Order: sequence, then structure tokens, then C-alpha cells
Amino acid sequence: MSITIEKATCADAAEILRYLKQIGAETDNLTFGAEGLPFTTESEAAYIRQMENSCDAIMLLAKENGKIVGDASLSRLPRRMKHRGDLGVSVLKEYWNRGIGSQLLLEIINFAKENAFEVIDLQVRSDNLPAIHLYEKFGFKKIGMHPVFFKIGDEEIAFDYMCLKLQ
Repeated sequence: MSITIEKATCADAAEILRYLKQIGAETDNLTFGAEGLPFTTESEAAYIRQMENSCDAIMLLAKENGKIVGDASLSRLPRRMKHRGDLGVSVLKEYWNRGIGSQLLLEIINFAKENAFEVIDLQVRSDNLPAIHLYEKFGFKKIGMHPVFFKIGDEEIAFDYMCLKLQ
């Protein structure tokens, strides 16, 4: 398995949207399901274009032979929260436990350090122990919990808030 980690480009937009639908169908760990996110290829490309030379946001893709198998994004928060960034990570189910999440996190943390982020925030399902273990491996600490972060049908899903202090 040869996985590459690269910055998303506008040319990746349509494939990213397909990836999001696939990953949304595979897991209930995300805030969306098989419907994916309500973006067009054009709006996704525009979003990626805004990040091209940004010090405030990045989207990384893990690819195997050109196929997206994972992604991670970090976006700086505004105003008095600009020292913080919000992190999102996902990996296709068939690629879990292969170190791809670690590769993506390492690159995101490096970007954050290079661009003067002080804290990285994330939210993770409280019962997603493999993801929590991954984040803890990189130094993230649990700072709180939301008992009904989202609902799937009538099921209330709790999430942990975690952060990594970089400085």
C-alpha cells in the first residue's frame, strides 16, 4: 500500500464530493450520512481555491493510486479565537488501522505549527474509542462532553470535545 498525502486542489473537487458520500454511508461518526454534503463541484472547487495559499486553512487528502481514501482539514477560527483551529479527519472504513489517520494528523499539526496556531480543537463521538486513542497519541486532551451533539433518528449521540495545545 502506497499512500500519499497531498493538498487538495480544485481538480479534486468532484472526487472529494464522491468520497464524502461514500464515507457518510460507511459510518455514523460524522455529522452527515450517505447524502454527503450539500455542495456542488463548483462550490467545492471555490472553497479549495480559497485555501490554496492560506495560512488559515488547509485540506489534505490521503490517496492510494489517485483514489481518495482519507482527508483532514484545519480551519482557523475568527476574531478572538484566531489562535485556534477546528480539525476534521476521516478515513474510508476499509483503510482504518493502517496509519493513515496518523499521517494526516502529523501533516495537519505541522501546518498548524508553521502558521502560528496555538490550539487545535476537535469533536469526536464519545464511543469512537479508536479515534480517541489516535488523538490522545498525538497529545489531544478531553476538555468536555456534549451529551446530545447530534441525533440519528431518535438516538442521542454524545461527543467529546478535545484540544491540543501547541504552545
